[in-house]
Amino acid sequence: MTTAHTKQGAGQREWVGLAVLALPTFLVTMDFSVLYLAVPHLTADLAPSGIQQLWIVDIYGFLIAGFLVTMGTIGDRIGRKNLLLIGAAVFGIASVTAAFSTSPEMLIASRALLGVSGAAVMPSVLALVTGMFTDQKQRSRALAIYLTCFMAGLTLGPLVGGVLLQYFWWGSVFLVSVPGIVLLLAVGPFLLPDQKAPDTGKLDPLSVVLSLAAILPSVYGLKELARHGWQWFPAVALLVGIAAGVVFVRRQRHLEHPLLDLRLFGNRTFRSALTLMIVTSVVGTGTLLMVTSYLQNVTALTPLAAGLLLVVPNVLMIIGNLGTPPLTNHVRPAYLITGGLLVAAAGYLIFTLATPTSGPATIVIAMCVAMLGTGPLAALCNQLAMGAVPPVKIGSGAAIVQTTNEFGLGLGIATLATLGNAVYRSNINDALSTVPAGAAYAARESIDRAVAAAGHIAAEQGGDLLAAARDAFTSGVHVVGIASAILYACLAVLALRTFKHVPTSADTDDATDNDKQIHTRSGAPSSERRSHAKI
Repeated sequence: MTTAHTKQGAGQREWVGLAVLALPTFLVTMDFSVLYLAVPHLTADLAPSGIQQLWIVDIYGFLIAGFLVTMGTIGDRIGRKNLLLIGAAVFGIASVTAAFSTSPEMLIASRALLGVSGAAVMPSVLALVTGMFTDQKQRSRALAIYLTCFMAGLTLGPLVGGVLLQYFWWGSVFLVSVPGIVLLLAVGPFLLPDQKAPDTGKLDPLSVVLSLAAILPSVYGLKELARHGWQWFPAVALLVGIAAGVVFVRRQRHLEHPLLDLRLFGNRTFRSALTLMIVTSVVGTGTLLMVTSYLQNVTALTPLAAGLLLVVPNVLMIIGNLGTPPLTNHVRPAYLITGGLLVAAAGYLIFTLATPTSGPATIVIAMCVAMLGTGPLAALCNQLAMGAVPPVKIGSGAAIVQTTNEFGLGLGIATLATLGNAVYRSNINDALSTVPAGAAYAARESIDRAVAAAGHIAAEQGGDLLAAARDAFTSGVHVVGIASAILYACLAVLALRTFKHVPTSADTDDATDNDKQIHTRSGAPSSERRSHAKI
């Protein structure tokens, strides 16, 4: 009897759809960083207070983090394409409103709306990509492209903002996303598939409130404690967030249709992939802050020069990310991720070779090695996590993945960056006995303030202070590098133990093809395919 053997996979429509989905991915992530260089310009125009200025910058990320879980679940209920298009439309409107804001309050409200709509877009894109590509090889490649767009948005945001501000007013940094949104709205309805989970039940409003009460205060508390040190209000906010999170989890366990299905965490592959992602986010954010400060304050590079140099490690991470999917045909994901993590750990150990006088080369080389080694994990962890999620929960799974990354970003500032600055403060104290009290106080706060204070005291004292501050901060960089290397070595062990059962893409495809052939010959129902394949 002839066996029907047709390979199911994505066609031209799906790949063009992926190109369309790349637009919102790039634009939403670019909005995280595109505003940074525009802050002085909008401050001169709108004259916001210090608190208003902080909210203009931070509220976008806060609300994205807060609404991801809710939006992922809504996408499962109303359809992921529908939520994506609604979110994109609101994002475009909010971008125009932000660009032409005439007051700080109007800009804060526009940025808040951008955050809520961005939270609707991000899990919808990841869920759609996962659902469109069911073949493991194609899904691996598609998710690598998706992640590349995500990283490109973060990387190019400040550069795009700098170019626009060179020729246009500050509002132009918001308008840059509008043409891409218009294109998405024009072609998305025809190219993107309808994906909706059946029998999802009604949305529980109290769960939505509790999720916001858990995430928003927690993210705020982490960022403020990391930024300003111990203060009672952020500490209380963090405790409130934790308490709300406990209540939220208890409620989800008793709901027939929970906002967040906690059973997803029972899957070891899903749980381990999230662990790897959150720790790498912690390390990536913490080390990036230390390296950025080192390049500007120790090696005396301008912000633009430092930013341009740091594009190189990001490009290498993208290369590692895009180069990984073809390797999964021959090498198991566990070995690719583990090998990459060990390479990255070696890169972070190179931090210890940097000195106050070694220039930027050593630290940039260290970042290049670390980012190249992180590429396989970045490429495969999304695939492993989303592959472990039932199809009806893809939207919720995507939201959990991205919420995990958001918390990782905040924890990176609160842990590794704080550790590095603590080492700096401890070492700088020994050199402040001969420095005027005002300069000594400033130097204890941060190396940025130490560099500024050194320029306002006597030349000899300023030189000594500057040398001491740079030496102390370099010691902090060394400690952060060692801590990061240890964390990555631990992750390598976890990846090897947890993912060793995951086969290569070629083995998966062979097993799937054999399964189909046996099913075709026997006429067995789909529920019996696996048992027949083992006979």
